Amino acid sequence: MIDAHEIHHSIQHRIRRGSRFALALALAWTAMQQAYAETLNFSQCVQIALKQNPDMMESQARIHEAEAGLKQASGSRVPKLTASINAVGTNDALTAFGLKLSERQANFNDFGAGQFNPSNPNVLSVQPNNLNYPGFVHNIDTRLEIDAPIYTGGMIDGGIKQAHAYVAAAQRGDRSARQHLIFNVLQAYEGVHAARAFVQVAKQAEAAAQSQLTMMANMKKGGAIVKSDLLLAQVQLQDIQIQRAQAENALQSALDQLHVLLGIPLDQALDVGEETNIPANHTALAVLRQQAIDHNPGIQALRQQVEAESANVDIARAGEKPQIGLMLREDWNDAQVGFGANSYTIGGTISWTAFDGGVTHGKIDQAQAGRNQVVARLSQAQANIAYQIGVAQRKAIEAEQRLAERQLALSQMEEATRLVNKRYANGVATITEELDAEAQLDKARADLVNAHYDLIIQRASLELALGQLDTGLF
Repeated sequence: MIDAHEIHHSIQHRIRRGSRFALALALAWTAMQQAYAETLNFSQCVQIALKQNPDMMESQARIHEAEAGLKQASGSRVPKLTASINAVGTNDALTAFGLKLSERQANFNDFGAGQFNPSNPNVLSVQPNNLNYPGFVHNIDTRLEIDAPIYTGGMIDGGIKQAHAYVAAAQRGDRSARQHLIFNVLQAYEGVHAARAFVQVAKQAEAAAQSQLTMMANMKKGGAIVKSDLLLAQVQLQDIQIQRAQAENALQSALDQLHVLLGIPLDQALDVGEETNIPANHTALAVLRQQAIDHNPGIQALRQQVEAESANVDIARAGEKPQIGLMLREDWNDAQVGFGANSYTIGGTISWTAFDGGVTHGKIDQAQAGRNQVVARLSQAQANIAYQIGVAQRKAIEAEQRLAERQLALSQMEEATRLVNKRYANGVATITEELDAEAQLDKARADLVNAHYDLIIQRASLELALGQLDTGLF
């Protein structure tokens, strides 16, 4: 089997020796890597990111945590059944006699019947040994006990309501995290396309500059231009080559960023598929703002937090109300584990805190203050999202206009550059005009790339603010 690392090492060694064959081999190696790179379209990238991105794993964990809390809260409403086995041994007279009674093993002799003598006038003063000194008695109590809450002043209901709100908030938070991840993947995915377009622009500029330099070198030989013109063209070519290197570095950085978002190792070959397209949203601004307030998952999560804090107020107020509970118990007492002597107990409790020094009122005030804080955050968030919608819509419209203008500007600049080149070749234009025209053409091409990228991102920003950014849009 061919060792890829060994081939790579061999290529690097030959390059250091300046071998032309090594250079060709290096280019072939690069082409082979690109050929075997996995190409993923945007939808595939999003699906991978949703499964492997740590942010989504954390978001799912928060949902599971909230659901577990709901199970605990709901379980508080159901009677609790406890099974237990309690073992005890003692020679304490009172406890020992009670254990014998529980085991149904007490007899007259335990009262000292053998020491009772009717002829003794002081018989009632006799202290029975068996009763006062029972010896060591052991007992095993097998018990089943049911504790049922009858009325808790709204504490249990408040806990369940709060837990439901936490689950809903976690689910909305997950939707928000999902949409933000889609947005980040879109930025990286389209960033790769934009960087690749910049590389192509740089290559075009380099090819044009090289062709121009060749033409000017021939003109210099023929005496048509001076040496300074040729030197200026060489400087321009060097600048363009630096720009091309920067563009290639930016492309690699964009690919690396996409690797990180997808949870893919950086050394794994990866390429992107077709560019995405988000349709324009020209809905009236007032309608968009209302849609965002109603459907943005971040806003919805805050509403659920308000519900949770309202439930917390109910829980605190339960401390002012009585607590009523019921207890049912079945015991089996024996000298060993078994069901020899059974008994049952039924009991009920009613408790009501008459005075606690203001502790309960303090808890209520604290809970209400917590709710007011979340209500204030919700109000601020709604105002912010309404503002963001306006900004996002204006920027999206602006990006549409800019793209159309950049497309027109590029076609005009291409024609203008052609005319300047022709004038320079005929000796009518100066080298400054020639180089400036080429620079403006390169800028027009780069501006078009920027405008296309910005249009996609601004439209996505609007959908993100609305809470509607999903793969179904693309």
